Amino acid sequence: MGCLDTNKWGNDVIWLAEFNVNSLASLLGDACYGFLALNFLWGLFCVIMLWRRLGTLRFRNEVAQTEFLDRLDEKLEADDFQAAAEVCQEEEYGLSQVAAAAIGHRRLGMEQIRQMLTEMVQSDIVADLESRLSWVATVIKAGPLLGLFGTVLGMMAAFGRIGTGEKVQPPQIAHEISIALICTAMGLATAIPFSFMLASLNIRVRMLQESLGSGLARFMDCFESAAARTAGQEDEDAAEETGRVVRS
Repeated sequence: MGCLDTNKWGNDVIWLAEFNVNSLASLLGDACYGFLALNFLWGLFCVIMLWRRLGTLRFRNEVAQTEFLDRLDEKLEADDFQAAAEVCQEEEYGLSQVAAAAIGHRRLGMEQIRQMLTEMVQSDIVADLESRLSWVATVIKAGPLLGLFGTVLGMMAAFGRIGTGEKVQPPQIAHEISIALICTAMGLATAIPFSFMLASLNIRVRMLQESLGSGLARFMDCFESAAARTAGQEDEDAAEETGRVVRS
């Protein structure tokens, strides 16, 4: 009698454990839909933010950037730093922000200014873009993995239902298998389009870096000449003032 009770209790425990595992697999399989949707929405948010950020950092085309540099060079050649700063403030692109910072710190040495601009470009422009790009890449990798996770859970739930020994209706098995297939499809549907988006964004980031580098090189040539002329004029004025003080 005791052995029978023990066996019955053991069978009940095994059945309960199997029931809990199957229920958990079915529940997590349904939850994978939500995980995949969140992964897709986060990737879409990062892509939109990247697209908008690139639009605010890069000139519409090379002609617009050349026109901006022509106006800026005109003010710098006239040694009118105030007017040059106003030209920079009229635009909100990356090159205009960097140029405005250089003009505002023109009393520093050229080496210090170059170091400051390098750090500014790296921290304020490149680092933010690379962070967003890395998130898009993570979404691409996570999509198929979440889909595979849902596939495994769906198959676990399907075979767990068959393993109960009860008479199982085909629609019940079809539901579990459909979860597996749909999760796989959703994961691939996330990874494939975002891969093309990431490639396009990488190209745009490289184009931004190239245009920013060429524009900054042209600006620094004119800026250094203007700063040198201004420094020379200030030294002459200081010498004349000192001479007047000595004579008086």
